[in-house]
Amino acid sequence: MLTSLTVLLAVLVVATCLGWLRRRTNGRFKGLLSVEQETAPVASGSLADHRLTSVDVPGDRGERATLLQFSSAFCAPCRSTRRTLAEVAAMVPGVKHVEVDAETHLDLVRRLGVMRTPTTFVLDATGAVVSRASGQPRKADVIAALGRATN
Repeated sequence: MLTSLTVLLAVLVVATCLGWLRRRTNGRFKGLLSVEQETAPVASGSLADHRLTSVDVPGDRGERATLLQFSSAFCAPCRSTRRTLAEVAAMVPGVKHVEVDAETHLDLVRRLGVMRTPTTFVLDATGAVVSRASGQPRKADVIAALGRATN
């Protein structure tokens, strides 16, 4: 009886810690170094050397920066992320929001190491990945990441 209670308590503590960690990191933008570390097993080259061209990104890129969002059809957080990114793109001149269906662009998903939707990439004017966020980002975090891309 005591062993079962101990195991149950340990499982609850671990689950609580994992839930707290996921909630704390959900939607937070990470810099380019984190992108390289996360995609190293997936991508064939370094993202620092890799530029996304207009062929890689469906639609037009922004003059100053692009908010590239990977979504899927049944993703509820993708809808609110779409609204947030569209609002920010409308506020900042030269910034475009491009939404990509992850299911129809699997080659790009694999190359960039997208593991869940929504995932947002901030690209600078040349198409270099400046930052990324997995999960639903906050508007303030998107604006801060854009600041790094447009400077």
